[in-house]
Amino acid sequence: MSAVGKEKRKEPQKPESLSQVAAVVTDRIRVPWLWGGARKVDLSVIPPLILLPVLLHLAALHFLLGIVALIALPGLVLWYYYFTHRKKGKTLFFLSMALFSLAYMYFLFITEVLPRGDVGLAQLSVLTVGLFLTLAALFHAKRAPGVVLPNQEEVHSTVTYYSPLAERDHAINGGRQDMTMTAPNRGAGSWEESGEEPKESSQRNWCPACRAARPPRAGHCRICGICVLRLDHHCVWINNCVGQANHCSFLLTLVLFLLTSLYGISLVLQSVCPTQPLLTSLLYCPGVYSQHSTALCFTCAWYCSVVTAGLLHLLAAQVINVSHNVTEREARQALRDKTARRAYWGLVVDTGAYSLGFLGNWAEFMTMGDKLSPDSPARKDLV
Repeated sequence: MSAVGKEKRKEPQKPESLSQVAAVVTDRIRVPWLWGGARKVDLSVIPPLILLPVLLHLAALHFLLGIVALIALPGLVLWYYYFTHRKKGKTLFFLSMALFSLAYMYFLFITEVLPRGDVGLAQLSVLTVGLFLTLAALFHAKRAPGVVLPNQEEVHSTVTYYSPLAERDHAINGGRQDMTMTAPNRGAGSWEESGEEPKESSQRNWCPACRAARPPRAGHCRICGICVLRLDHHCVWINNCVGQANHCSFLLTLVLFLLTSLYGISLVLQSVCPTQPLLTSLLYCPGVYSQHSTALCFTCAWYCSVVTAGLLHLLAAQVINVSHNVTEREARQALRDKTARRAYWGLVVDTGAYSLGFLGNWAEFMTMGDKLSPDSPARKDLV
């Protein structure tokens, strides 16, 4: 074998080739569907279905394994979040993780906690209603966040250019190129090549990617590829942007989930640690690892507590921002520009630009979805 052939064999696999292979495999995996034939399966929904049960059952074997598993699981989720966030790509991993966690925790509650006889029918009904209300609010938050529609008035005229096209033969169409130009669109090429979003101006906040004039507080999401009215942030857990049309539903989803999760955790701890006070049973529960069933329930309670703590922090940040009439996007931008006032160890970021007072801010937040125009695509669901 020649030296050139050996060098070619030693070359590492390029990331682009691996991405192409993954795309081909994803396109080949399909499942039968009742409507419209077979559906393509996104590979990102599969890891949570395997990762969560394996780690939870492994954590139930010993408390040291439980500590390792409960540290490893959030670590893997955070690593995948920063990996996908850096590539600015959409993924169903986090939505699959959230939905499967709800379903699996409820399944274990029915199969492991309920047979112990410590939970009554009324308590089970309250937990079930809370679960379905959370799913209903999540489904409502999955609708479009309020998309900025292209402004047709910005289109000036159709201009004919007689310069030859770069990728076509000069003889085709007589070297003539017909295209529609708008005045703000002439600067779109530089933005798309650089990949940086233009800064907002007081005159016209033009988005060259969406070819639309954005109203105040609207922003462009690079992950979804759309401009969103009153953009707050792109939430990976619902695989959608949070904006003017679905921000209230998103906040309601957090509240319902936290209430349901806290109630479920209390029921589980009262069942597996009946002799310990509720507030201390999560830290000290003697004999809980003597049986695999009780250890699994205790581990699930710990997992729910970790998730609940994270979402509680998110809810607190959302409530603070709404109280000061500041979106997450505006807070980050103001901190970069050093135009915001920070208080309470950085928890409060107040720009002072849109604040109407505490009551006025919440009144505007609760009614901002009603201000959307009837023909706005905010009522459509985004997958």
